[in-house]
Amino acid sequence: MTKKLPDPVVLENDVVRLEPLTLAHVPDLFAAGGGDDEVWRWLPVATPRDEEELGKTALALIHDDRHVPFAVVPKDSGRAVGWTTYADVPGFEASVEIGWTWYGRAVWRTAVNTACKLLLVEHAFALGYNRVLLKTDVLNVRSQNAIRRIGGVHEGTLRRHRERPDGTWRDTVVFGILEEEWPEHRARLLNRS
Repeated sequence: MTKKLPDPVVLENDVVRLEPLTLAHVPDLFAAGGGDDEVWRWLPVATPRDEEELGKTALALIHDDRHVPFAVVPKDSGRAVGWTTYADVPGFEASVEIGWTWYGRAVWRTAVNTACKLLLVEHAFALGYNRVLLKTDVLNVRSQNAIRRIGGVHEGTLRRHRERPDGTWRDTVVFGILEEEWPEHRARLLNRS
């Protein structure tokens, strides 16, 4: 049986609140990372140069029935600093992908990413998914290391998987976390915080 995507809900822990992405988040999101080429370097769209461009990208994601997007709101600031999504995984039963994730530089190398992934992976397994998929550009070593830190197991590389905004071809590195693997990773991550 194939599971549909999760409903948009608010998920929170002591570090972040993930809330369904809306256009009301756009001003904070643009302040956090709009116009920053390094933030948008590995994403499937060009760097938004103003709030209107970012709003169009957000709106397209909100209305895309293959994604459930969340604004990432750190509890200490109450302002959105990025977004992340659940995504459909065609051909994989009872699987969901976590992706289309970006954060403003101010929260790089902080607890935000781990806190988000804890919420999203835990929620996916609580809903009955049996695997979580995570993918990134083969050149995005920082993201690959972050995925490995939360328990992602390298499953392979899809060659010439997607065209980048600059016209070059992206090879995509694929990672997975299985439901039975998660309790050990979850305990390790919670003990680190």
